[in-house]
Amino acid sequence: MVALIVGIILIAFCVFACLPAGSGLAWGPDVVAFLKGCAPVFAAFIGLIAVFIGFADIKDKKEAKKEEAAAKALEEKQKNNVQ
Repeated sequence: MVALIVGIILIAFCVFACLPAGSGLAWGPDVVAFLKGCAPVFAAFIGLIAVFIGFADIKDKKEAKKEEAAAKALEEKQKNNVQ
């Protein structure tokens, strides 16, 4: 409940700060400049995370194949021992 109230207060402050002069703090152009400046850095960060996730996915698939092959070999060995 507290998080919801704090979130609403922060959103209201953001709207108030971005309103034009006379109605608010007129931070709108500064906010836009900040977003323009941080967009390439944010994109690079997201790209880096995507690369790490891709490598982890490839590694997990290789591990799954190894485990599947080991399970199949064990199953075949047990099948041969029964006969």
